[in-house]
Amino acid sequence: MTSRERLRAIFAHEPYDHFGIFEHFWGETIPEWRKQGFPEDGDPARFFDYDLRGVGGGPNATPFRDFSELIQETDEWKITRSGWGAALKHWKHHSGTPEHIDFVIKDAATWKPYRDQLVGPADPTRVDIEGTRKNWKEGAAENKYCTFSCLFIVETLRHALGDVHMLESFILDKPWLHDVNRVITDFYIRHFDLLFKEVGVPDGIFIYEDLGFTNGLFASPKTLEELIFPYYREFVDFFKGKGAQVLLHSCGGVTEAVSMILEAGFDCLQPMEAKAGVDVVALARKFGNRIAFMGNIDVTKLNTNDRAIVKGEVLGKLNALYDLGAGYVFHSDHSIPPDVTFDTYRYAVDLYRDFCATHPCGA
Repeated sequence: MTSRERLRAIFAHEPYDHFGIFEHFWGETIPEWRKQGFPEDGDPARFFDYDLRGVGGGPNATPFRDFSELIQETDEWKITRSGWGAALKHWKHHSGTPEHIDFVIKDAATWKPYRDQLVGPADPTRVDIEGTRKNWKEGAAENKYCTFSCLFIVETLRHALGDVHMLESFILDKPWLHDVNRVITDFYIRHFDLLFKEVGVPDGIFIYEDLGFTNGLFASPKTLEELIFPYYREFVDFFKGKGAQVLLHSCGGVTEAVSMILEAGFDCLQPMEAKAGVDVVALARKFGNRIAFMGNIDVTKLNTNDRAIVKGEVLGKLNALYDLGAGYVFHSDHSIPPDVTFDTYRYAVDLYRDFCATHPCGA
């Protein structure tokens, strides 16, 4: 099977030849690997022959796209205010979540000028039509499973309001949050509809929405069901009505939300952070083949750079998932950090390849 055929079958719960493979990396990882022998001009997607290719397509939902204010800067970090009114502290020399400093949007009144920028007809300048068309053509020529991607409601709320005010508003100002979520959902549907008309519908849509932290969900399942998941279902239905499969990226301890994720219609859950207590084998045992899985290879095992530990992690999960008949794509439980050596990651991929060669899935 081609990569495209393989992943389409995995996400549709149809027979396929063997497990798929994809990966994300922290920004520092590939530069560090170049010191360890990774080709200077190498592209991980092609070097490791991943099945999935992200080809762009995410509409720019920043209300004031041309606004950026530098507030403070040192050799190590800088604080800037974005077109969402958010003042964030970013580290210059390593990746990581920015520190929240200040937020303009606090209620319906302060939301209004930002809201006004996001309503109305679809704006072609908010989607990269030519770049997406070019990237998709290249991915399709290599028979890859091609995805468009976007952030959605929770990630927008976190960036625009900050975690604390977002979570407080879940309880204290639900009508306002419903308005914000309605505007964001309508914005993305209008702009993806425009993009589909101009470029076409890809194999899948990768939606990036972190619902949890190390110890569990950011909000109770009841709150998420009331405020967030109605918009998820609408968004997923829109894409599936166009013929695209829908993948959800959600970091943190999301185990309690998997039933809702499945019921919302998502075809695949990624990355299932092992270090946040998520266990892909337990999920596959509970949900069977009703949803596909991508990830859960524990980075805290990989970054030991101990081959015995890496082998136990990789083959332990591959064997268990194979025995359960799960639809699965090999991937870390978040992204590969620079303390996982090039040699270690290559060894993990070799274990995956050798496993696939001896464990066909019956396509």
